[in-house]
Amino acid sequence: MKVTTRFAPSPTGFLHIGGVRTALFNYLFAKQNNGTFVLRIEDTDKERSKEEWTDSLMEDLSWLGLEHDLFFKQSDRLDIHIKALQNLIEKGFAYEAEESERGEGKVIRFKNPKTKITFSDLIRGKVEVETEDLGDFIIARNMQEPLYHLAVVVDDADMNITHVIRAEEHLSNTPRQILIQEALGFERPTYAHLPLVLAEDRSKLSKRKHGETVSLTYYRNLNYFPEALINAVALLGWNPGDDREILSLEELVKEFDLEKIQKGGAIFNVEKLDWVNSEHLKKLSEKEKTESVLNYLEKFKKQNWNIESLTANSISGITEVVTERIKKWSDIKNMIENGDLDFAFETPNLDPELIKWKKDEGVAQAIKHLDEAQNILNDLEEKDFNAKIVKEKIWSYAEDRGKGSVLWPLRYSLTGKEQSPDPFIVAQILGKKETQDRWKKAKKILETKN
Repeated sequence: MKVTTRFAPSPTGFLHIGGVRTALFNYLFAKQNNGTFVLRIEDTDKERSKEEWTDSLMEDLSWLGLEHDLFFKQSDRLDIHIKALQNLIEKGFAYEAEESERGEGKVIRFKNPKTKITFSDLIRGKVEVETEDLGDFIIARNMQEPLYHLAVVVDDADMNITHVIRAEEHLSNTPRQILIQEALGFERPTYAHLPLVLAEDRSKLSKRKHGETVSLTYYRNLNYFPEALINAVALLGWNPGDDREILSLEELVKEFDLEKIQKGGAIFNVEKLDWVNSEHLKKLSEKEKTESVLNYLEKFKKQNWNIESLTANSISGITEVVTERIKKWSDIKNMIENGDLDFAFETPNLDPELIKWKKDEGVAQAIKHLDEAQNILNDLEEKDFNAKIVKEKIWSYAEDRGKGSVLWPLRYSLTGKEQSPDPFIVAQILGKKETQDRWKKAKKILETKN
């Protein structure tokens, strides 16, 4: 039998991280078995279901790269559900009864045979449930409004779903749905109930407690890579059986194994997501990195910044500085707000007390090092003024005279920051003239003070 899985979200809100994992595992299992991945929108709850949420869900899945093979909406299949409902009533498996809970007239209840249900779960093993406690449960509000349990069973059978891979919270629904399957004479799919996705405090990851941080939209807005989200979510309760952690979607399709999913809850850790995202960032080509950095600089730049004036050498240097420090593209905004890139566009105001290395007695050594660095680089042409060559020319002098004593005044004079990139990459970003001018300025400040 051809493997067919389904992801069946309700269009009542954003796509939860747990939902992303359910969709992903269904997709991976279908694709590795050359099967079919079905997207089915379960909109039987007319009051809460909204078309905009359906559109959002579909767009999110497409952004993640989880393209479906078939698409259905339960609301378009009402006639099929009603026919099944009539079948159950005609065969004595369901009946019309007074609604005792809300007093809203009559409902359709499934006649519970009160038997033991046993099924094999690919993750949990053998599951046994006594159905007597379930009572005669409601399967339709009336003959025109079949509810979730009936619609799910009918749709799974009609779409030839072979494997129902869904969240642990649906485990309690399974006995009811098996009873309906048996009454309608449908084949039973294979079940796999995924463990809960937990927050770092080991509580269930929920909108009520954790707000927007449980939604895919939140991470999309922070400019994480879809590949990184897929990668990180795949590792929630599963691993490839070795020490690999950075995997593409294609690699996941090849390596995924339902039976390797753990039974316990899986913690969604944002720090881990950040690390995974940074590893995917490193895989980008230099061109891709540069284009993205420029786009975000333009988006978040300060009013007085002239990005158009940057040379290719400067852009290359800024790209290196940025991509070494960020975990995701939106971190560029934080770097800009923190002033980490001000040196590239503005001449810094220097504190005379900070120009010299803290372990040097007076300013004489700092003056000498600033002067000597200029002399060393005087013959270097602008086109060769890059971090590698600048470092090669200055490094032996710094090692001989003391790296802290030499490099601190060079770096601080260029950036005006106690913490900043090394002076070599900063020199590349600024270019020869600006680098020399800032060292001259720092030297003059020290000589005036001295």
